[in-house]
Amino acid sequence: MERRPEGDYAVRRANSERASDVLPTQRQAIERARELSPDGRLHVERVRKTSEGTPDRWRKLK
Repeated sequence: MERRPEGDYAVRRANSERASDVLPTQRQAIERARELSPDGRLHVERVRKTSEGTPDRWRKLK
């Protein structure tokens, strides 16, 4: 899942170009991602920005 410029969160399956869902909060997006893939590994984009202005990396959810 990743934060969009609009401030909401897109839930995407691995290697997909389009979002499966878009939700207003990161918590809601995580819950939706777990519904879509209950046994899958979830990755969340960090919202912290680097000096270059981009998210520094992805993190796995437990």
